[in-house]
Amino acid sequence: MTPGMDAGKMIRFAEMLDRYNIKPLIGIIPDNKDSSPEVVADRSDDENQTSIDFGWIKERLERGWIAAQHGCYHVYTTKNGGLFPLNAYSEFAGLAFEDQNRLISHGKHVLEENGIKTNIFMAPAHSYDKNTIRALKNNSFEFVTDGFGSLPYSMGGLTFLPISFLRSRELKSDREGFTTFVVHTGMMEESDFSEYEEMFEKYRERFTDYSEFLQIPPVRCSRGKHYREYLMAKGKHTAAKAF
Repeated sequence: MTPGMDAGKMIRFAEMLDRYNIKPLIGIIPDNKDSSPEVVADRSDDENQTSIDFGWIKERLERGWIAAQHGCYHVYTTKNGGLFPLNAYSEFAGLAFEDQNRLISHGKHVLEENGIKTNIFMAPAHSYDKNTIRALKNNSFEFVTDGFGSLPYSMGGLTFLPISFLRSRELKSDREGFTTFVVHTGMMEESDFSEYEEMFEKYRERFTDYSEFLQIPPVRCSRGKHYREYLMAKGKHTAAKAF
């Protein structure tokens, strides 16, 4: 999400989360320059459309929501999937350390200038590389919202907070552990709202606040696990292209 976007679908989804008392993580684009539908096409049918601003975001954080810095400009400048190649493009992966450090530092400054502090980074397109990790540590970030698995894990001096590989499989699984779902509210259709409503109704006891997820001690990420994760991300990207 980004300040200035139309909030129709975002507010509707936020109200749904309120009904089920679920407090999520939200990714905030600090200085948005992306005009793609994923980011700005959130247009409700209400003539009195409401725009998201930093005040709305801070009010949500006061309620227990958690903020992550979602890149800097949300503009893809490289064709590089990096260490977690769910996509073959990036705002960061493939750039020199100095360039990545500048982007991350600028984004952090914009957020803090508007009263939002976070040590969590959410990479646009899930793509990052070793220079991203280095730049994040240089800017005092501690968490990255990416990877696969059932527990947070440590790698390169940061803690990675896994996303789900396949949402439907996670809901049906009886294994112990945690994962997270990625939701782009601006791209949601009526059927998506219905699906989430049914999911929250049926599985409410399986959801937890993101703040609790952050308290789970990370496990160590072995080379084997990271390689498997890379192959899973690459395979999912290939399958999505074929579909």
